[in-house]
Order: sequence, then C-alpha cells, then structure tokens
Amino acid sequence: MHTLNSSAIRGVDYDEFTRKMTIYFHSSGGYTFYGVPWEIYTGLISSSSPGAYYNRHIRGRYR
Repeated sequence: MHTLNSSAIRGVDYDEFTRKMTIYFHSSGGYTFYGVPWEIYTGLISSSSPGAYYNRHIRGRYR
C-alpha cells in the first residue's frame, strides 16, 4: 500500500495489469475501483491534496 499524507485518504493500492485501484479512507475503510488508468493513480499519489483529487477525478467515475 502506498500511504498518503491526507486527512481523508490513508493509502492506495494499484494493479497496473488489471487497472484495479483500492483507496483506503481513514473514516470508512477501503473501496475498490475498476478500469482506472495509470495516469489517474499517479495523479492521486502525487497530488498535494489527495482528497480533492479524488473528488475531482475519481469519485463517481469508476466502479
């Protein structure tokens, strides 16, 4: 798991072959998203505000 410096997100796992990403939130556990491009994963882990990045680029876009 790649840990993040975020008040909302504890960390994230990503499998580049299946494009499956699991985000672990401090308050509600882990959620898995499918079909996530590599660029979205790298954007999340390099963001200065992972919670805001999640809301803009991931939330509601992947299942």
